[in-house]
Amino acid sequence: MTNLFKSLQPAQKFRISICDLARLLKIPQHMIVRVECWAYVVFVHRRDVGGQFISYRKLEQWKNAVACQIQKCSTVPQLQKLWREILLDYRKYKKQYEKGSRLFFRKIRLQRWDILREELSN
Repeated sequence: MTNLFKSLQPAQKFRISICDLARLLKIPQHMIVRVECWAYVVFVHRRDVGGQFISYRKLEQWKNAVACQIQKCSTVPQLQKLWREILLDYRKYKKQYEKGSRLFFRKIRLQRWDILREELSN
């Protein structure tokens, strides 16, 4: 488990709806019987294939939580440290991330970087 995963605590903090999971899995909602949020993954009981594991990193909530962490950084060093943690997590678990996640995080980080640099110059 990486520092980023520990700080986000997805099993305790994420509110995952059946609608979100159905959209991610590209199936109708009625195909989902039950959802279990485990420590490191979400287990979806499905009518058609039994069960399926989903990484928290594939969820929209993960992207939003990481973006929120970036936006909470109040100093450039804090932002740099968080960015290193994001990159470490991404490299280690690249297959668990949705396409475009890294680009999304990079865009948010650059926006925050600009804001923090502007605050320093004033």
